Amino acid sequence: MARSGRKAPFPTRDEILRYVQDNPDRASKREIARAFGIKGDARKELKRLLREMFDDGTLERRRGRRVGDPAKLPNVTPLEVSDINVDGELWCRPLQWTADTEAPRVFLIPDSRQRTGPALGIGDRVLARIQEENGHYQARVMRVIGRGPDRMVGVFDLVGGQGRIHPTDRTGRDLWVAGPDSGGAQPGDLVHAEVLPARRLGLQQGRVVERIGSKNDARALSLISIHTHDLPTRFRPDSVEAAERATVPKLGKRTDLRDIPLVTIDPEDARDFDDAIWAEPDPDPRNAGGWHLLIAIADVAHYVRSGTALDADAAKRGNSAYFPDRVVPMLPDALSSGVCSLRPDEVRACMAVEVWIDREGNKRRHRFVRGLMRSARRFTYAEAQALYDNDDITDPTRRDLIVPLYGAHDALRKARDARGPLALDLPERIVRLSSDGDIVSIEPRVTLRSHQLVEDFMILANVCAAETLEEKHLPCMYRVHDEPDREKLSALRDFLKTLDLNLAPGQVLQPKAFNAILAKATGSPAEHLIHQVVLRAQAQAVYSPDNIGHFGLALARYAHFTSPIRRYADLLVHRGLITACRLGNDGLAKDDGTDWHQIGEQISQAERRAMVAERDAVDRFTALFLSEKVGALFRGRISGVSRFGLFVTLDESGADGLAPIRSLGDEFFQHDEAQHALIGEKSGETWRLGDEVKVKLLDADPIGGRLRLEIVSEAPTRSQPGKRRGPRRQPTGRRRNQRGR
Repeated sequence: MARSGRKAPFPTRDEILRYVQDNPDRASKREIARAFGIKGDARKELKRLLREMFDDGTLERRRGRRVGDPAKLPNVTPLEVSDINVDGELWCRPLQWTADTEAPRVFLIPDSRQRTGPALGIGDRVLARIQEENGHYQARVMRVIGRGPDRMVGVFDLVGGQGRIHPTDRTGRDLWVAGPDSGGAQPGDLVHAEVLPARRLGLQQGRVVERIGSKNDARALSLISIHTHDLPTRFRPDSVEAAERATVPKLGKRTDLRDIPLVTIDPEDARDFDDAIWAEPDPDPRNAGGWHLLIAIADVAHYVRSGTALDADAAKRGNSAYFPDRVVPMLPDALSSGVCSLRPDEVRACMAVEVWIDREGNKRRHRFVRGLMRSARRFTYAEAQALYDNDDITDPTRRDLIVPLYGAHDALRKARDARGPLALDLPERIVRLSSDGDIVSIEPRVTLRSHQLVEDFMILANVCAAETLEEKHLPCMYRVHDEPDREKLSALRDFLKTLDLNLAPGQVLQPKAFNAILAKATGSPAEHLIHQVVLRAQAQAVYSPDNIGHFGLALARYAHFTSPIRRYADLLVHRGLITACRLGNDGLAKDDGTDWHQIGEQISQAERRAMVAERDAVDRFTALFLSEKVGALFRGRISGVSRFGLFVTLDESGADGLAPIRSLGDEFFQHDEAQHALIGEKSGETWRLGDEVKVKLLDADPIGGRLRLEIVSEAPTRSQPGKRRGPRRQPTGRRRNQRGR
């Protein structure tokens, strides 16, 4: 508003409001005075008029002495996520809204650059930049300023006509629910609830924010774990759209691998196929007895470009999570089960590494290529092993596809044995379901040589990836595994001494030292126990751009390359290799501002979250399976010792349950941490980690995934009553005649 030298007329209320609406970022008392040429004593009149407009709600005070229209959102404002629709779109409401009209709904524009941190959920708060068009608001996140209130997953019920939510986790407490806050939930419904601050009759108040399904549906067991651990389940609409548009690229400058009979070998229940292998004797006479290998991996980097919505969704998930009845994928189904899945007889884009090894399994050289391939056959582990074990030398499939793989693996096994990786035997439970979703069986997964064959091929490819990126001085997301810390080692040594086994202090620690202990225990009653305590002494493997080697695999450098469909770390490694080997322009920039340490921590946390959710789901399926066998007797082993009881793993199903200390009788028990044992103070009855026991199943809770057991066998061993056997013994248990003590 340009002014002449003469005195300007004093603005009306409507003129001031119009100026504020036209200048939402600039409007302040000083700017209003300058715009209307108000000077001297007239400033007092402006101050009085603005105060009236504040008082009657025409204007509102904002941060930085700004003045705003309360019926309009400021350009930068805090929002709260209030709704997520079926397409995964996020809608928000302003945290601050003083106008008499209803607060506007704000659409949160997906930001493909937001690569780290958990996905936004209902109740989360953000600072956002607002765009308005014809009264409709959109916003882009500037930063997350707070997470939503505490949430829980539980079963809705009515107790005395009052809503009640019973938590599904092992530690939560019931919530009471006021009638309007039930969200239409019916007794028996699984719900996602918000924990409110109010209390009543000793219970916290809750509000149903989502109905998940009926607790009586077996398919709900995985959903409980998914919701409890906040696994992201919705993709952005533009991610799904991009995935559905994806097609296999033309050959172009790619290497043509379509005539090489690559095969996939996976579990029977595999949901995606991202790696294929092939081998032949090395024709080079200078490498007599050596082998030429090809390991081809789905070229996910071609479809998931850095900075896209697909990339942002994949980074937030970090990995896929697998449950007995479903998968929560890292990528939309059109990619993970479509163009990125190496299905037989279908052309697929791939990243591949050719490796040449000698007769002892030592790598001579390798090279990465980007190509097109066509899988010749899909085998399960059992099928591949059965073919190899069959002596029919006339079978062309066995002769041409399987025998060369096992021949190359014979060499790789020699190198593996010489390297001496940690040789722990850790059984895995598998839940087998019928086509109707009913549980058929729960049993330990059988390990075949074909499992080790595929693992050793993948380890070789992963080593090649790490070496190439290191040689080219490009960032690498290593898979690192630190040595056990000194405190854990000291406790392990003390425990092994009680079994007349010695892990000498001061020696250069290598996995071979643990393997020697495991070998001595083979066939002994303590074999299972020693595998358990050695495992608990180990550090946890994580992702990091800082290479410290992989202790468990006894490797100096190691990076995940072989599963980009289900692991974000592998996708980062693929991009690095594309740049390092000049295989395209969609790789990794040497310095693109990416915080590799932050991403490493994020995907390591996502991995741990998925592992816990998967294990919890298996626990719930197992409890459902055993719920019809309450009262039955089972054989098992003590897998954990605590002050409050014994954890027992059942031999038949691998299920874990708790035998509370009261089930051991009325005696007072000492918890000896050093020996991993409970010791009777009077009788000397000793229950130790790894002991074989017989138990009775008292209760099975599918919703909580809990089994309650009772020890019915005699204590396996006795120690001298009253004799101290460990430095960190803690009193526990109870005497019935001293309950008030």
